[in-house]
Amino acid sequence: MPSDIEIARAATLKPIIPLIHDRLGIPAEAMEPYGHYKAKLSLDYIAGLKARPDGHLVLVTAITPTPPGEGKTTTTVGLGDALNLIGKRAITCVREPSLGPCFGMKGGATGGGMSQVLPMEDINLHFTGDFHAIALANNLLAAMLDNHIHHGNALGIDIRRITWKRVVDMNDRALRDIVVSLGGPANGYPREDGFNIVVASEVMAILCLATSLADLKARLGRIVVASTRDGAPVTAKDLKCDGAMAALLKDAIKPNLVQTLAGNPAIIHGGPFANIAHGCNSVIATQTALKLGEFVVTEAGFGADLGAEKFIDIKCRQAGLKPACAVIVATVRAIKFHGGVAMPDMGRENVEAVRAGLANLRKHVANVRDVYGLPCVVSINHFTADTAAELAVIVEACAAMGVPCVEARHWADGAAGAEALARVVVGLCEANAKPGATPVYADETPLLAKIEAIATRVYGASGVSAESKVKKQLKEWADAGYGHFPVCIAKTLYSFSTDPSLKGAPDGHVLPVREVRLSAGAGFIVAICGEIMTMPGLPARPAAEVIDVDDAGNITGLF
Repeated sequence: MPSDIEIARAATLKPIIPLIHDRLGIPAEAMEPYGHYKAKLSLDYIAGLKARPDGHLVLVTAITPTPPGEGKTTTTVGLGDALNLIGKRAITCVREPSLGPCFGMKGGATGGGMSQVLPMEDINLHFTGDFHAIALANNLLAAMLDNHIHHGNALGIDIRRITWKRVVDMNDRALRDIVVSLGGPANGYPREDGFNIVVASEVMAILCLATSLADLKARLGRIVVASTRDGAPVTAKDLKCDGAMAALLKDAIKPNLVQTLAGNPAIIHGGPFANIAHGCNSVIATQTALKLGEFVVTEAGFGADLGAEKFIDIKCRQAGLKPACAVIVATVRAIKFHGGVAMPDMGRENVEAVRAGLANLRKHVANVRDVYGLPCVVSINHFTADTAAELAVIVEACAAMGVPCVEARHWADGAAGAEALARVVVGLCEANAKPGATPVYADETPLLAKIEAIATRVYGASGVSAESKVKKQLKEWADAGYGHFPVCIAKTLYSFSTDPSLKGAPDGHVLPVREVRLSAGAGFIVAICGEIMTMPGLPARPAAEVIDVDDAGNITGLF
C-alpha cells in the first residue's frame, strides 16, 4: 500500500468551484477560491440557508486510543464516501489539522489510505490561513494588554492576575513558562508569562462556536484577560481590541470547502484540541452542512469520554444540534492495548488480551447509548494484523451488548470498504424519530457538580478532589453570572482516569481538579485535571525529521 501522501499525490483532483456547484448547488459567486482546489463559503450565502430543513447528523467517536490513534478521521471520511456511494447526499465535516501534531508524533489529520480529504499537503500545512489568523488575533490581544499597562494602566490591571497567554501553532515546551518585558522600563513591566498552542486558545474555541460575524465579535469582546486590583474582570472589549480581532478573523470564520479522494464534498473548519479544548469542528460548518446534505458525518476528538461528551455538553448545547446516531470506532489494536499488550507486540494474535480489553469498549458503548442517549454502531477499523479469532471476540461482545458491529475496510478499499457501515448508519438515523443527545448535566447544576457528574457518570470515578482555591474560584464565577456555563475537562486522552497508565475501564478513581480557567467568550469553564499540558512538547523523534521538499516543490514525509 502506498503512503498517504503518495496516494493523495496520485489522485486527480477536480476544480473545487464546479465540483461544489454540481454536487451541492452552491452558485460560484458564493464561493471564494483559494487556488484551484480550496474555497471558502460566503457568510451571506450561509445566512440564506436558514429556512431549509436539516439533514441527519452522524457523530463519529472512538474508544480510548493508542498513541498513534485508531483512524477516527479516516472512518469519518470513509463513511461519508460510502453514504454517497449508496445514493445519499452526504457531506463530511472535520477539523483542520494543527501543525503541532503534524510535526510532532501523531502526523496529519486528513484521514488515511483510500479515505482522505484533499489537497492533503495544503490542508496539513497552511491551508487557508485560518490558524494563522487565530494566532494573530490572540497575540494582538496580548500585545494590547501589555501596551495598556505600559501606557499608564488606566484600567488598574493587576499584573499578578493576568491570565491571557500568547500562542503559536507548534509543540514547543521551552515556551510553556517564560518571563516577558525584560530589558528595562521601555519594554514594559517584567512578569511571568507563557505560550499555549493555537488550538488551546480561547479564540479558537470562539471561532468554532460562533454562529455569525456579529456573534464572533461579541464573544471576542467578552474574553476575560486579567483582573483589576479590586478583583474586577478586564475584557478584550475593555481594551478596545475586539473590533481589530474580529477584523483579523473575518475570513477565517468562513467554512473551507474541499473534496475527498472519491470526489465528494467536504468541509474542514476550526480545530480545537479535545483534551485541552472542546474538540469539534465549527458550528457554522456543521449547521451549513446540515442545510446542504441529507447526511452530515462529523467527528469529535479522541475517545467518547472526551470529544463526544464535549460535543454534546458544549457544542450541541450551545448550537441546538441534534445528532441522530453515533459511530464508535474501535480497533483490535486498541482493545489489545487495554488488555495489557504493549505496542511492539501488536502483530501477534492474542485473543485473551482482546477479551480483557473489551472493558474499554463496553464502557464507551454504555456512555454513548445510556448516558448520552444516542443509538450507536461499533465500527472496527480493520488493520492487516487483525485475525479472524480476535475479530470474532469483538463481534460476539457487541452482540451481547445489543449494539450493531461492522468491520470496515475503508482505509484499503475506500467507500466500498465502509458500505456496510453506511447502511447501518442510515438505518439507525431513519429509525430515530426524535434525534438529539442527552446532556450529562443541566444548565442550572452548580459548576463543581457538573465536573462531578462527568467524572462519575462518564469516567467511572468515585468523585472529584479540588483544593479550596478551586472551589472558591468556581463560586466567584457563579456569583458573577457564569454558573450556567458548561464545563470543559482537560485530561489525558489515554485513560478514563487522569493516569494514562490505567487502561481498560478503571473505576473508583478520583478526578483531581488542580486548576480552573474561565473562557467567558467561548462560554465554558475549563477544568485542568491531572498532568495535562496546554503547550505540548515534541517527542524524541519528531515527524519533522522526515518531512522534506524536493527541488520541484513536492513535499515528502507527511503522513
